[in-house]
Amino acid sequence: MSTHSNPQEERPYDLSGMCRASSLVLVNTGDGKGKSTAAFGTILRAVSQNWPVAVVQYLKSGDWNTGEEKVCRELGVKWFSAGDGFTWDSENLDETRAKAVAAWDFSAQLIAGGEYRLVVLDEISYAMTWDWIDASEVAAALKARPESVSVILTGRDMAEEVIEAADTVTEMVKVKHAFDSKILAKKGLDY
Repeated sequence: MSTHSNPQEERPYDLSGMCRASSLVLVNTGDGKGKSTAAFGTILRAVSQNWPVAVVQYLKSGDWNTGEEKVCRELGVKWFSAGDGFTWDSENLDETRAKAVAAWDFSAQLIAGGEYRLVVLDEISYAMTWDWIDASEVAAALKARPESVSVILTGRDMAEEVIEAADTVTEMVKVKHAFDSKILAKKGLDY
């Protein structure tokens, strides 16, 4: 027996007292797959509205050649791969950290500059988790952003300060993942 209600019995949301925001901060976090993918889907919505969009990737380097980067660049999205790959592959963790710090300085300028209506900070949570960048500084930049700039932040274990500054927070929950069955990432589906 279904536990879903009859659609004719559902009541619409009460929209009285609602307002429109000029911009939003969205966070995609959690252990499940889809944090970056959801952000890239939102990029498509923004591009369809002719918004200028910028992406800063904190872990991936320019050597990755991902499908989403290829398509987004073709759509006019400014794409900045600021990392040097997975930290466990790093030959110089101090250099990896310095790249994350520089990526945040650059991201803060992108946000404050107001040129882009959407700025995506992909996998930024790791730089905060490892204390490479100050989460309270990130939260302050989000709160002080120009009125027209929306920001999406992705990554596991998002800092509480950022969650508090966000308008919408989605936690992706892993139910099952192919990697757990020893299946490597699949080009076209995972990157």
